[in-house]
Amino acid sequence: MCGSPQGPGTPPDRPAPGAARPGRRQLLAAGGAGLALGLAGEVRTPPAASAAPATPPAAPGNRPARLELVLLGTRAGPPPVPDRAGISTALIVDGHIYLVDCGRASVSQFARAGLTYDAVRAIFLTHLHIDHTADYYHYFVLGGCDDARGPLGSRGPVDVYGPGPAGGLPPVFGSGSAAVISPSDPTPGTRAMTEYCHRAHAYSSNLFRRDSGQPDVTTLMDVHEIQLPASCPADHTRTAPAMRPFTVMSDDRVHVTAVLVPHGPVFPSFAFRFDTAYGSVTFSGDTTYTDNLVDLAQETDLLIHEAVNVRGSSLPPALHDHLLQSHVEVQQVGRIAQRAGARKLVLSHLADFTRPRLDPHRWQSWARDGYRGPVVVGEDLQRIVLRR
Repeated sequence: MCGSPQGPGTPPDRPAPGAARPGRRQLLAAGGAGLALGLAGEVRTPPAASAAPATPPAAPGNRPARLELVLLGTRAGPPPVPDRAGISTALIVDGHIYLVDCGRASVSQFARAGLTYDAVRAIFLTHLHIDHTADYYHYFVLGGCDDARGPLGSRGPVDVYGPGPAGGLPPVFGSGSAAVISPSDPTPGTRAMTEYCHRAHAYSSNLFRRDSGQPDVTTLMDVHEIQLPASCPADHTRTAPAMRPFTVMSDDRVHVTAVLVPHGPVFPSFAFRFDTAYGSVTFSGDTTYTDNLVDLAQETDLLIHEAVNVRGSSLPPALHDHLLQSHVEVQQVGRIAQRAGARKLVLSHLADFTRPRLDPHRWQSWARDGYRGPVVVGEDLQRIVLRR
């Protein structure tokens, strides 16, 4: 199926591409907004941002949840906002943690949620935009430090699954030219990104090893760059052709599959599905409309999907079009969930370009359009239990 002429599915009411395509700097100045973006279960309301660190909720008989989701951060980026952390989610299976993306403040949110670093088994990066990777290395240099409950990596290296190198850069958005940073390696993948972080923080790490006996940070992770099926002719010029889900990893708790999704010029950009003995959870990653995601999420128990609102905004037409080439409108996301047969829809990686803070009631109403299942508009530190 990969490589077939069928492209991403596009709703009939999607706006036509804008005629003018000014540069990003012009759009930012004109629109005042960053080019961000980037089973019925038990839902527990998160604490206020200024509350004391959260602790895991007690289950009946002190039995922990078998399958649980913690929304560490729900904000699309990269511009920081005071009321939401960057995109990051912890999937917990029988007490073992699988992190999906590590956006701004993810490590702090992890601690606030009362989670333990030594329970982290793997980290999955949907793509290498900074709003998804800002705290990635922090998990190892900070979470790997001494912790009475066990530092990250104390049970062995944490597996990291992320994109390989893109292999090329897209043309400059609009017109003109742009200087290339690190021309010898302008599109590093997850492995090179990690190695560059080792070098950048070498002085700090070397000091910690000598004055407090910290472990060698380079031994705390095992990086795997996700290999695409040989039958899939994708590259940075054709980022998400139609394809079947393929296996990324399996252990005795989860089986993880993925597909490529179209996120503007980004390559590779992945959606992930986690199948467990207690149910399935699918993460859209950053994406616009695509049948690849619908296929991956078929009959999933929980679909975690990104969403933006641009309707009623004063964005320039070209910026408006650019956002819809990279993201899904909240008014359309319910139809995607319905097509996939998802049993529950959770919105995360959120951005509203019409007001400083989004209205969760309005967003929930929009997301219910065309979808018959329950909808949750995610909040930071919200916990969703799928199975006790």
